Amino acid sequence: MKEILKITDLRKTFNLSLKQRKLEGTNVKKKVAVDGLSFSAYEGEIYGLLGPNGAGKTTTLRVISTLIKADEGDVFVDGISVKENPDEVRKRIGFMTSEMKMEGFFTPNYLFDFFSELHNVPEQVKKSRKDMLFKKFGIDKFAEVKISDLSTGMKQKVSLAIALVNDPKILVFDEPTSGLDVITAKVVTDFLLSLKEEGRTIIISTHIFSLVEKVCDRVGIVIDGKMKVSDTIGNIMGGKSLEEAFFEIYKGSEGKEQ
Repeated sequence: MKEILKITDLRKTFNLSLKQRKLEGTNVKKKVAVDGLSFSAYEGEIYGLLGPNGAGKTTTLRVISTLIKADEGDVFVDGISVKENPDEVRKRIGFMTSEMKMEGFFTPNYLFDFFSELHNVPEQVKKSRKDMLFKKFGIDKFAEVKISDLSTGMKQKVSLAIALVNDPKILVFDEPTSGLDVITAKVVTDFLLSLKEEGRTIIISTHIFSLVEKVCDRVGIVIDGKMKVSDTIGNIMGGKSLEEAFFEIYKGSEGKEQ
């Protein structure tokens, strides 16, 4: 299999404000979000980053997607360094997060057109892609409805459509089913599997065990910014449920840190 994404020794810290330090009960001025994290993903697979809130999953995805810069280490997307050529990386990546803040007074139509123009998508390609995606996700009926008036599930579908405006080879999804009802979550997970069948590489971060078991080929367990294990689902589970295997690794990690 072709290695299409390679993360090497990634490290990212954030300065903590006085207020943040008080909230976290610490005098430390810097927080280590990602601590020497490395892993690879291959063409046509779904790779899951699994871990508790605050483990560093979202920070890692934002570095991959060129939204923030790492302090140390690098990310290679299709052999291209995020550090050295972020513009070329952006052409190959689609990013979606449940925290994506879409201005409430815009409509799905406007946002899809806006992001298509940012990616220099030709007019006819943009139109056919929008028609296909809006129909698939049922956005077409709400194309001129303000974002502020859409349901949580529909906003998530719009975010997913926007992530696909440039027909990316690699898709990076942060908590793709977070806050969705069971029907909408199934639509999203089924679509992830269909994208995999097309040969795309998908990276998802989540804390939902059932989602990882359903869609992921391999998984990396991230705790306190460190990669504790990265392997196939079957190897990590070892005959147990993924939840059981995760907590064994988590408890082992706690023991080592103490």
